[in-house]
Amino acid sequence: MDPTDETLINRLMVDNPDLKTLVENHRDFERRLDEMNKRPYLSTEEDLERKKIQKSKLAGKDKIERILAAHRN
Repeated sequence: MDPTDETLINRLMVDNPDLKTLVENHRDFERRLDEMNKRPYLSTEEDLERKKIQKSKLAGKDKIERILAAHRN
């Protein structure tokens, strides 16, 4: 994310618990995906889980972007 967005997120999270939850979930999804992507092989179940995480991460990012867009100049 853009440094300006990070500053805005940090400022808005104080008063917006939904944004805080979305950002925390996004970071958790990112961490989990990083761990999975380091593995040389994923089972079929793990690959499906990775795809679900990717979709959840993207959906959360879209929600974060909508919140940020409402507060940008």
